[in-house]
Amino acid sequence: MPDFADFARLHPDIEMEILSSGELANLTNREADVAIRVVYDRKTLPLNLHGLKGPELFGGVYMSRDRLAASPAGAPDPIRWIVISIHGIPDWAREVRTAGVPFRTTDAEAQIVAVRQGIGMTTLPCFVGDADPLLVRVPGTDLHMYGTLWLLTQGETRKTKRVRLFTEFISRRLAAYAPLLAGLSMSRD
Repeated sequence: MPDFADFARLHPDIEMEILSSGELANLTNREADVAIRVVYDRKTLPLNLHGLKGPELFGGVYMSRDRLAASPAGAPDPIRWIVISIHGIPDWAREVRTAGVPFRTTDAEAQIVAVRQGIGMTTLPCFVGDADPLLVRVPGTDLHMYGTLWLLTQGETRKTKRVRLFTEFISRRLAAYAPLLAGLSMSRD
């Protein structure tokens, strides 16, 4: 994914702080200059934000490569869902055959560790699941579109040099990763 170190090397005169969080930064309150968000419906974007549309983000159902290999005839046996407690099992993935109650985690990192250890299967963005050599897509499952990535800024902030340069850089980098974000690239790079 975008290498912020490249931006920092190209623009050593621009102060930059990257905050990675599942929480939404309030751009109106200046909690951030730029936000990269998955937007499910463009109509829900606040009118005071300026957006640069990025690539579409897809997800799939993943399990441990070892767990799949250990399944009879390569077909996945019924296993548990691994879910982040606050999210649960997405409606689009409910047709996948499972057994038992979901294994619940508190965050994405624990979710990925659990699926790597073969506890069950989970939904992940393709750029996460496809890039992990220990994971594989569950055979017979389809991809699901999560939404579109947007680079968002507020008001006049978008015109400042640092924000303009950063959004142009990140926009180009995200475009280069569009196949991976869409689940079309099974690359392990």
